[in-house]
Amino acid sequence: MFHVKHAPANSDLSAPPVTGFGLYVHWPFCAAKCPYCDFNSYVSADVNQERWAKAFELEIERIGRSTRGRTLDSVFFGGGTPSLMNPATASRILEAARKQWRFRNSIEITLEANPSSVELARFVDFAGAGINRVSLGVQALNDGALRRLGRLHSTKMARKAWDIANSVFERASFDLIYARQHQSLADWSAELREAVQMSPSHLSLYQLTIEDGTAFGDLYSKDRLRGLPDENLGADFYERTQDICERWGLPAYEISNHAIPGQESVHNNLYWSAGDYVGIGPGAHGRLTIDGHRLATEQERAPAGWLAKALKGDSAIDSRAVLTQREQATEYLVMGMRTADGVDLKRLNRMISLSAIFPRSQHLEDLGLVWRSERRMGATRAGRPLLNQVLKALLPDN
Repeated sequence: MFHVKHAPANSDLSAPPVTGFGLYVHWPFCAAKCPYCDFNSYVSADVNQERWAKAFELEIERIGRSTRGRTLDSVFFGGGTPSLMNPATASRILEAARKQWRFRNSIEITLEANPSSVELARFVDFAGAGINRVSLGVQALNDGALRRLGRLHSTKMARKAWDIANSVFERASFDLIYARQHQSLADWSAELREAVQMSPSHLSLYQLTIEDGTAFGDLYSKDRLRGLPDENLGADFYERTQDICERWGLPAYEISNHAIPGQESVHNNLYWSAGDYVGIGPGAHGRLTIDGHRLATEQERAPAGWLAKALKGDSAIDSRAVLTQREQATEYLVMGMRTADGVDLKRLNRMISLSAIFPRSQHLEDLGLVWRSERRMGATRAGRPLLNQVLKALLPDN
């Protein structure tokens, strides 16, 4: 049960309208740790599926007591590599969720998966458990690049996985990483054209970023990660990505996500529109509106610690905080400005005075980085690659 502290003095309890409700389930285990990955994931050959399934059930039940009566729009199994869990574990998690919340008839239930033979063999059973959308971590359509990225599959296996996913699930998507080591613009253009010719309705296309605490981050700090594009070439990669995807009917609905109109990810849009979502599993974040308060939650990060707390009957939530109106406005802008639709100005005005935003947005409009209509505001195509600078200019200092 959530115990909400008194809201800060500047908090307006007439909370903004909530956009959707989702459940994020974090499975922290992988077959191998990719050198670019900074997610909360671990390699383990010995996972007690029964204990983990029970822990997820108990945590869903606990959080459900404070959110009962709501309707789930989406469930997302992320990680880690959640397709390494037993399909029976996924089924138990979904059944536990059904006991706490209504499921929308059109609910989207997504599973992240890698294109390995072990995981492919489970696809039919995952579909039987209730998964209706799969997101494949293909990452590259080049065997040499896959090896450098630490992936355990080949291009041939990725294509096979894509064919099977489309035959088993209602919807399927896959990810690619670009601006990789020693990758030319021509190389990426050819690879992306190959990808769109596979007829995806949704693609997630991420520019390689070097994160602290990763194997690539360590190499980069020692000047041993060669062949990365400079800033100008990185911008060219982004522009070429937009051009090709638009030409093939897959416009960007968010900086890194492209879809045939109407095939956008429900769960992704829930995040970017600052909707409510329950986050369970090691290190999972959540955002919940309860009794007029917007709560930020984070669960115990260490898998062993999370499991012990959940099974013991203690809440696995490590921290929770009531977000101030300014914090809510900042989050809404940071997430919403990533999207082609931008932010709802009426909703934003409930969190922060637009008089603090508009003088700054006008300057950005003049530069061609921001667009604004009577009801909405967003970053232009030119502004989205510069979003950090746009947000820094937009957000008031105090």
